[in-house]
Amino acid sequence: MSEAAVATDQDAIAGQMISNNKIHFSKEVKQVIDKVLKTDEQDPMDAPDFNTVEYINQLFPNEQSLANIDETIERMQCDVSLIDDNIRSVVRGQTNTGQDGQLALCEAQKVISSLFSHIIDVKTRAERTEEMVKEITRDIKQLDCAKRNLTSAITTLNHLHMLVGGIESLNELIERRAYGEILNPLQAITEVNQHFQQYSDIEEIKNLSQSVDKIQVTLAQQITEDFKEAFASKPTTQHRLGFNQLADACKVMSVLDAKVKKELLKWFIAQQLEEYMQLFHENQDIAWLDKIDKRYAWLKRHLLDFEDKYGPVFPLNWEVSERITVEFCRQTRQQLSQIMSKRANEIDVRLLLFAINKTQAFEQLLSKRFTGVTLGASTAEQTRVLTATEQPLTQTVFHDQIGQCFKPHLDIYIRSIDRNLAELLEKFIEMSKEPYKFAEAKTTVYPSSGDLFVFYKKCMVQCNQLSNEQPMYELALVFKKYLREYAAKVLEGSTPKLVTSSTGSSIGKSVSLLTRDMQNLSTAAGQVFHNFLKEGDVQRFQRDDLVRICCVLTTGEYCLETVQQLEDKLKEKVTAPYASKIDMSEEKDVFHRIISNCIQLLVQDLETGCDASLQAMAKVPWQQISNVGDQSAFISSIYSNFKQTVPTIRDTLASSRKYFTQFCHRFVAAFIPKFINVLYRCKLTQSDGSNNVLGCEQLLLDTHSLKTALLELPSVGSSVNRKAPTSYTKVVVKDMTRAEMIIKVVMTPVQPPAHFTQQVLKLLPDITIAEYQKILDMKAVKRVDQLQLIDLFKHTASAAAVSGLIEQPTQSEEEPVPAAETTDETDTTVSASAESTTTNTTTTSSSTPKRAFIFSVGSFTGNADRNADGSSQTGIRKLESLLKKRFP
Repeated sequence: MSEAAVATDQDAIAGQMISNNKIHFSKEVKQVIDKVLKTDEQDPMDAPDFNTVEYINQLFPNEQSLANIDETIERMQCDVSLIDDNIRSVVRGQTNTGQDGQLALCEAQKVISSLFSHIIDVKTRAERTEEMVKEITRDIKQLDCAKRNLTSAITTLNHLHMLVGGIESLNELIERRAYGEILNPLQAITEVNQHFQQYSDIEEIKNLSQSVDKIQVTLAQQITEDFKEAFASKPTTQHRLGFNQLADACKVMSVLDAKVKKELLKWFIAQQLEEYMQLFHENQDIAWLDKIDKRYAWLKRHLLDFEDKYGPVFPLNWEVSERITVEFCRQTRQQLSQIMSKRANEIDVRLLLFAINKTQAFEQLLSKRFTGVTLGASTAEQTRVLTATEQPLTQTVFHDQIGQCFKPHLDIYIRSIDRNLAELLEKFIEMSKEPYKFAEAKTTVYPSSGDLFVFYKKCMVQCNQLSNEQPMYELALVFKKYLREYAAKVLEGSTPKLVTSSTGSSIGKSVSLLTRDMQNLSTAAGQVFHNFLKEGDVQRFQRDDLVRICCVLTTGEYCLETVQQLEDKLKEKVTAPYASKIDMSEEKDVFHRIISNCIQLLVQDLETGCDASLQAMAKVPWQQISNVGDQSAFISSIYSNFKQTVPTIRDTLASSRKYFTQFCHRFVAAFIPKFINVLYRCKLTQSDGSNNVLGCEQLLLDTHSLKTALLELPSVGSSVNRKAPTSYTKVVVKDMTRAEMIIKVVMTPVQPPAHFTQQVLKLLPDITIAEYQKILDMKAVKRVDQLQLIDLFKHTASAAAVSGLIEQPTQSEEEPVPAAETTDETDTTVSASAESTTTNTTTTSSSTPKRAFIFSVGSFTGNADRNADGSSQTGIRKLESLLKKRFP
């Protein structure tokens, strides 16, 4: 069938399926229709972008498929008929639904109209009922109003009768001083008078109110006069009242104005303390601080007499005893302030503390006896004071009611603490000069350091009881001063020193440098240690000296930790304005420097013990060695030095393991560069200009033995085989491997130069020009030839860097690192300390910066295993096999 025929059939089918009139729905409507008509299998004709031509082409993809076209058309006609029937049913259903809805709407409207008429009827009936209730209750409301007015009038008339009669009766009772009978009428009349304040514009009421006020004034004056007469030493009238009448008069006084009671109490308290003011006048001997307890004893006796004799007179809520006590405290504070300011030169610390202790004990006694209500103190505002033994806090409301007068004189106490600490420090200095018996003490920390901080604690607790303001801050300054003094005169002063004939004067000068300027302790101490170990013919420390240095180190560590605790405690005790001023960072730095300097002394002592061995190494005729044997004598000497010195240091620093690890780090950081410098001085060239392979092999064997000794350094001589820290192992392996590579370079023939240069760059990728020249000196290369080799080295290195021929080393190409597990020390801290350590080893370096690129490091293989004449370097292979046998 042709394509034109197929297209004609497709158009015919499309004409049957699609009508000319199309209905377009919005996107939202289509989505809703899809949700309602959603089926498992979506009909392609339901798609919004349905294309009839594509659909027909899908049904009839080729000419053979047109054989079923009649069946397809018949099936679609059936679908169309079914859809028409469905549409017809829906349309008819919608017609009936509209009619039913219209009927329901009409019925609802009828019901609403009926309900509205019922509501109107109910509202009308309610209004009629309300009118009827108002008519019924109108007369009742009038009667209620009349009743209230009549009751108010009767009540007012009764009050008026009470007021008039009460005024008359009160005047009679006042004349008879019948205070027991006055109280109730006075209270009633006072309340009634308040009721008539709203009628004060009426003249009669105003006169009555003035009469009441006059009665109150008269009572106040009369009762005050009666009290003065009753407590006068010589009565002037015959109307002296008894205690019962005075008690009734106090009750009457409570009803009157509060000012009246206040004035009466002020007079009475002054009259009670009149004897005290005369007895303890500042001109009297008994008024001085040494008899301050007599003041408090007088008040105790007086309060007992007062409460026994006059207690029933005053109401309990007047708190007369407490008021007397408060005024006593005020008067005593003023008297003591005046007398101490006049006789300040007579006050010593013992007298001051005696007075303060007696006063604090008296204030605590008052706080237990009285509530402090007259002071206006509440539970939340009560002052907290530490007891002498730092037991749980007790609350006292009378704190500093008298003791406030001593605070301006607490500088006497601070000066006394300063003197006591000076004496204590002298005692510590004498103790530090005596031999320290480490075994008997069973501790590496100086006992004097513990005694110092115990004394600090006692002083801080005592000062906190006296004042936690300016005196506490001044005490902190004294603490800081003697911490620096202790560091310089006890710790630094007891540090062992090596004195030789050529350095005696230098030592004295260095000691004066230490004590001259405590603020620059680090510079002075560093200069002292430098002079001790670098001037003249330095000797070794004895075992006791090493133990002493370790004890100074551990004591410095203890002081460093305790100073931090002391600083925190002082900031906690002192008031907020002074807390920010307390800073002991300088003192902590001092102890940090002492620890560092002690470690440096130990390092330099161990390093000095290796100097003779290194000198012997340089003097060995390596070019004449004819066979390779065991390790050389100088290696055994170095190992013996380790075994003799390190166990003493390790055992003494058992409680300060991290600082022992720092010691190991700093030693290898100083020793290995010195060893490499000596290595450069070794002559390995024979008289004919060729390398002595056996001498190189022996030196390589000794270097490997030294590396093993350094790896075992932290646990040398120990019964417990404890692995060294990983960071330490890495440093030793890296630096000693470099020394081995230097020997391997020396073993490489110079000819041909290109091969030699490549081998140097391969084995020592970060070598400098100065180091390269030292290797040439070891090989006894002439200066003229050295210049050519150096130029070739520069050219080869630059060409390799530019062309990218130099590759980064992989893990398999690098020198293998022995595995070592990390010990319980913090490797991070140790590594940081090791990096910051400066050594006194003299090393020769060039100003030429090391190249940034890295070369592969490997063993001698390929062409590198052959000499210039093509012969195999069997000696190197023999050496490697020997090393594997000796050090598996």
